[in-house]
Amino acid sequence: MGANHHDHHHTPDGHGRALRLGVGGPVGSGKTALVAALCRTLGPSLQLGVVTNDIYTTEDADFLRRAGVLDEERIAAVETGCCPHTAIRDDIAANLDAVETLEHRFGPLDLVIVESGGDNLTATFSRGLADRQIFVLDVSGGDKVPRKGGPGVTTADLLVVNKTDLAPMVGADLDVMARDAEAVRGGRPVLFTSVRQEPAVAEVAAWVTDQVKSWLHEHA
Repeated sequence: MGANHHDHHHTPDGHGRALRLGVGGPVGSGKTALVAALCRTLGPSLQLGVVTNDIYTTEDADFLRRAGVLDEERIAAVETGCCPHTAIRDDIAANLDAVETLEHRFGPLDLVIVESGGDNLTATFSRGLADRQIFVLDVSGGDKVPRKGGPGVTTADLLVVNKTDLAPMVGADLDVMARDAEAVRGGRPVLFTSVRQEPAVAEVAAWVTDQVKSWLHEHA
């Protein structure tokens, strides 16, 4: 498939293609839990598909399937066999194939979520793969993490700081994290949440819904 096919905003039958949402962040930050929560909350109103990335396993996809957040066939697993950022930024062919396969089988879809394997603060998605990007940090990494910056923190369309319930246990100051994140993100939004305590992730889901509505309107 050529680049023109991948970059086109419509599927071959003329329907506007789904918004592709990349979800990245360090190991253990709660990416898969966030994806599961978004599927539970948005599934009743949107046509969804999910692509997960793991280096050597299908563990994240298996977790989502066991959780029953979507029909199993709508969850595709990519075994990258390499550093996670390579498969979402440098050699995106396997992820593009998985996304397009879901759209061919179940389309027209409204949203396809592509979850990266756990990576570091430099991890970003190619815009050839993801139209919007969420980067997930967790409080247990310490309140210094947002001010360290890095492309994931600074350029993602939405920064989610997860596991706020752990802040007292790890001595993290959420106000400091909010201030530092605001300072490095140039006005881009930041949301604090605890997927464990707020399983509907209402604010994140509302942001995603707004992105989908805008995308579908622009590319109808």
